[in-house]
Amino acid sequence: MSQRGSAGAPVVEEHFVQAAPGVRLWTEQRGPLDAPPLLLVMGAQATGVGWPEPLVDALAAHHRVIRYDHRDTGRSTWSFEDRPYRIADLAADVVAVLDGLGVDRAHLVGLSLGGMLAQMVLADHPDRLLSATLMGTCALSTVPYTRPDGSTVPVDELPGIAPEVLEMWARPVVDHGEEAEIERRIAHWRVLAGGLLPFDAAYYRDLERRVVAHTGHYRVGTAHGRADDGGMLRTEELARNTVPTLVVCAPAEPVFPPPHPQHLAQAVGGAELVEVPGMGHALPPAVHRPLVDAILAHTGAVRGR
Repeated sequence: MSQRGSAGAPVVEEHFVQAAPGVRLWTEQRGPLDAPPLLLVMGAQATGVGWPEPLVDALAAHHRVIRYDHRDTGRSTWSFEDRPYRIADLAADVVAVLDGLGVDRAHLVGLSLGGMLAQMVLADHPDRLLSATLMGTCALSTVPYTRPDGSTVPVDELPGIAPEVLEMWARPVVDHGEEAEIERRIAHWRVLAGGLLPFDAAYYRDLERRVVAHTGHYRVGTAHGRADDGGMLRTEELARNTVPTLVVCAPAEPVFPPPHPQHLAQAVGGAELVEVPGMGHALPPAVHRPLVDAILAHTGAVRGR
């Protein structure tokens, strides 16, 4: 365990938790330990430090905020090459983090793949959650989407990933050194950001330099894209959901564009929908305040609940 902090900054505690035999996950806690826990779950191949510091600090003013590195990211165990795992195992890791830190129930916030993992926890372990917030993701459900006019759309006919994103994902990653890799990641963020908000390359350069420093290398992980994604659907369980759930709609989302958020809100029982103006599949400074406000309103923190 380590503790870090400076004058006026919250103390940060770091721990490793055992998620499975031979698998340790790096975790960080920020904020009062007696505040309601809030667990942040990042997307595929993304480390916990991908959650921006100002956003984490704003949430930590009201919550015991926990973030962690998935397997094969950051400081957690990189094990896929020797011991392949399933996406379902990454969902089990969410519960393992709670267990390892002695958390009985928590608010859960999931982005992208993290939003899918959060849905699996919603379905399989609702007793461990106080609430869930889902963003940048799609429904793990076969329920058709119902348009405002009452007509329906099968799930497989909902909009797909933007061509420019697919084109970038299809490019082979060649090692030309750390700075070239950081510039490649900035170009990736430019596409993911969606184009409605001004793009600040320096912001993402700083983010990726922190990710590299945290991880200790700049190698590109591919484990999550190769992991077995079978058995992820939770159609009936999500329809029966009673855990308070918020779906964030990002109008510039290029990976799961509208109406995916609207479909997700329909597929999850009792879910509410809120839009963050200009948001895409990224977390630039312009979305921090409205996103934090939406999450805190949902968890009840701003009402003192």
